[in-house]
Amino acid sequence: MAAAACFAEQGYHAVGMREIAEAVGIRGASLYNHFGSKEEILHAIALRMTRDWDEQHLPVLETGGPPDERLAALVRAHVLSLAEHRVEHLVSLRELSALTPEHRAQVVDYRRYYQRRVRDVIAAGVRAGVFTVEDASRAAIAVLDMLNGIVWWLRDDHDLEALADAYVTFAVDGVLGRRSAPGPASAAEPAT
Repeated sequence: MAAAACFAEQGYHAVGMREIAEAVGIRGASLYNHFGSKEEILHAIALRMTRDWDEQHLPVLETGGPPDERLAALVRAHVLSLAEHRVEHLVSLRELSALTPEHRAQVVDYRRYYQRRVRDVIAAGVRAGVFTVEDASRAAIAVLDMLNGIVWWLRDDHDLEALADAYVTFAVDGVLGRRSAPGPASAAEPAT
């Protein structure tokens, strides 16, 4: 989205509607036919990076697999989506305070829901003995902060598949302390 690129390059407060219209390639008056203010544009960007993400990513947590596999699928989807929408996500994180209280609350509600759903899967993993964390809420925050931090340094030349694999390992094995299932050799002591 051209508006997100303007906000990312210059900062939300430094950009006017005229500059956004020029970036989009339309007249300023035409832009007002779609958005009443630049705050509405920022809200649309932030909403896309929250509501749409809930709809796209959270269904992987509903599959019937073990908690570690469901969470690994979510981490992978999250990383790949961040890479695809890096600029929009960066703007939605950095410029959240520029939203009106009502719009900010709406975006924050979606973010909290996403976080709760991640927390619930982590808690299920703890109950199943898969994860070793003591506090599922803090672990969810740690995982999501780690993932969202990617937007600050990600470049177009990064190997996204390798990055997604690395972050699955960082999150599931590192932060959450996934326990390995005992293999056949270690399942029982050898008879003597």
